[in-house]
Amino acid sequence: MTLEQARADISRIDTEIIRLIAVRQELAGQVAAIKAAEGLPTHDAGRSAEVLRSVSAQAEGFQMDPAPVRKIFETLIAMSEDRQRELRDKGKSR
Repeated sequence: MTLEQARADISRIDTEIIRLIAVRQELAGQVAAIKAAEGLPTHDAGRSAEVLRSVSAQAEGFQMDPAPVRKIFETLIAMSEDRQRELRDKGKSR
């Protein structure tokens, strides 16, 4: 494999990661609707902790340092909660 091939593979993976983040954000919209209907708060500390424990364990299973993986997922969780708040606030303005 050449450097260019390796970089092309990384670029394809980056594109797939972005696509999956977009799907995750779409699901956050569905979560927002469910939480609004059930009167639940946007932030769920228990669920956030559960996700972070899970991804840390998965990272370790892949022989990866879990700390940076946790940081990535902390960002994803924050993005999800921001999206949920955005949609909830839109619903209030109607």
